[in-house]
Amino acid sequence: MERLPTVLDVGRVAGVSRQTVSNVLNSPEVVRPDTRARVEAAIAELGYRPHASARRLRTRRSSTIGIRLDPMANGISGSVHDRFLHSLTEQADSFGLRIMLFTALDPQDEIRQIRRMHEGSDVDAFVLTSTMFGDPRTEWLVEHGIPFVTFGRPWGIDDMNDPLHRWVDVDGHTGLRLATAHLLAEGERRIAYLGWPSPSGTGDDRRRGWRDEMERASGLSREELDRLDLRVDDGVAEGRETVREAIERGSRFDAIVCASDSLALGALLMVGPDIPVIGYDNTPVAQAVGMSSVEQPLDEVASGVLALIMRPEADVDDIGHRLIEPRLVIRHPRLRPELG
Repeated sequence: MERLPTVLDVGRVAGVSRQTVSNVLNSPEVVRPDTRARVEAAIAELGYRPHASARRLRTRRSSTIGIRLDPMANGISGSVHDRFLHSLTEQADSFGLRIMLFTALDPQDEIRQIRRMHEGSDVDAFVLTSTMFGDPRTEWLVEHGIPFVTFGRPWGIDDMNDPLHRWVDVDGHTGLRLATAHLLAEGERRIAYLGWPSPSGTGDDRRRGWRDEMERASGLSREELDRLDLRVDDGVAEGRETVREAIERGSRFDAIVCASDSLALGALLMVGPDIPVIGYDNTPVAQAVGMSSVEQPLDEVASGVLALIMRPEADVDDIGHRLIEPRLVIRHPRLRPELG
């Protein structure tokens, strides 16, 4: 299905920033006539129509979208959530919408916060992140008829195509398949996967991408692939120690693909630049050390979330989700392995 044009698309066609497009839409008098003409031409060319969708949300109560500010587990994985929030806030502003951040201790506390804000008319709709198996938040929101969109698929429940549960996600299966296929094409054969323990919706999806490509093209047996499947909780130290233990057990591998940049950095610290390591998320840390990684297009995620959250409930002609393809970024690391 063809994706609806966004503010980002208009800016690219017109050769201007997102903020300039927003100014043309909301305060055209502050924009130079020639620039305004280019933006208006791009809007007409793309068929971009922001006002009707934005008005549907504005006519509720507050023109405000609520999203939980996740606790930062560490400076690597936390940057993904931060970048998503930044993009969501910028794009919401172009529609005249506001983002309200709130904190919660756990999913049940998040539900209590959502109830309070919705009943107080502070927030019209919510964006949820960190979806999980049997997510109680989505079940409660559907039951109470509160509009929401999740960044992340529903895992383990039968609402993958439920029109009341709208979601946007990045295709982790494709991301790890691309990473694995690249390494196989480079002549690497024994490619290990370093990921999180099951059950993990996101982690298991990424693991399947590695496994499917390895079964298709590596020539290794299932037993050999099982030995190359390394599982550990997220973290740099955890990734390093798991790879160290695998080497000490006699495991041999030519390359490693990982479920996160945190795990990939740990693996890279252990094996050094002579064994290719590919992470996931393309965080600033990956860029700083020259580590290959799978990049999540967070601007597209934010755009998809806003498009779905402003879609009228009666619109049944469009599916209620967006699955976005990531891209592989290849670099050459500058780290040396640890000594001793």
